[in-house]
Amino acid sequence: MTTQATTPANLIVPGQAEVQRLLDAAVTEQNYPGMIAEIRNGSQHWFASAGVADTATGSPRTAQEQFRVGSITKTFTATLVLQLAAEYQLSLDDTVEQWLPGLVQGNGHDGTKITIRHLLNHTSGIYAYTLDEGMLERYWTPKLLEHRFDKLTPEDLVKIAVSHPVDFQPGQDWGYSNTNFVLAAMIVEKAAGMSYADALAYRIARPLKLTGTYAPGHETGFRGPHTHSYSKLMLPDADAPAHDVTELSPSYAFGVGEIISTAADLGTFLNALLSGRLLPPAQQSEMFTMTPVPDGKWLDGYSYGLGISSLTLPGGTTVYGHGGMITGTWSYLYGTRDGKRVVTQNVNGDWGMPPMGLFIDVLDAAFRPAV
Repeated sequence: MTTQATTPANLIVPGQAEVQRLLDAAVTEQNYPGMIAEIRNGSQHWFASAGVADTATGSPRTAQEQFRVGSITKTFTATLVLQLAAEYQLSLDDTVEQWLPGLVQGNGHDGTKITIRHLLNHTSGIYAYTLDEGMLERYWTPKLLEHRFDKLTPEDLVKIAVSHPVDFQPGQDWGYSNTNFVLAAMIVEKAAGMSYADALAYRIARPLKLTGTYAPGHETGFRGPHTHSYSKLMLPDADAPAHDVTELSPSYAFGVGEIISTAADLGTFLNALLSGRLLPPAQQSEMFTMTPVPDGKWLDGYSYGLGISSLTLPGGTTVYGHGGMITGTWSYLYGTRDGKRVVTQNVNGDWGMPPMGLFIDVLDAAFRPAV
């Protein structure tokens, strides 16, 4: 095991030693190949790691490496939608039918009744395509090894969703559905007049100088130095082999979980978002209007806004951000409401379903008030 930390003369946060201990334990006790955390406190940055980026070579995890961020993508997608709303290119009250005519119909789904706001706050009632039996078998069983390079279109994903009955009528309940953000990303393309990848680059990555952040589309590899990702293919046996699934087509997560980034880039993005540098006040207020998630619907104790969530840590600090999972990796990105303190975490193994206790413990240590 390798451990790496960059520590200034004065501690950036009181819990640094505890954070490092938790990272080490993630490797030695939970058997993740590696884990990283970056803590930002104002202008100071502290990066720590444990374990390895590549089990074959033993190379350590680093601050510059790229990794797949999973559902943290949703926060980027929501930001793009809200930027377009601020420019009057669309309205959150527009219906899905207005932008994507005829796409969301059947089995109780009705795009004329679903607004963009319903998509972003998970109140649309649209079935989650990722829960389809065929999708579960393709991506969450050993059959993944046969299908990891399959290329799916956004339309394919929506068709899978509407082949199932609607979960509930729009606005009548809350239900986390990846289909919502496939549709939101498709609307971004229509309203912006460019691909989702280009909108991300033009509107967020380039202005913030996020040099390791991009939407790969059908690309199966990485554009720079990266960690390897490992999956036990959801097999329950603790001794199940971990397969290297670094290369795959993330097209099954269009606008939902496809983005590749780095710890430093994610910290910069969330700091900019929380501090109001990416959205005008009206759209910022919309995004951060939080509603408690009903128990049993997603993550108990969390609230959700528009593509962003919040929770209150055991130590009493309320933080805002999103978690993310895609085959082979888990990530967690949260910060204080003013953006002054942000914590980015990633483990390069997808077992633990999810390692919420670990991530919460790291956050609680990092956001612990100074005594």
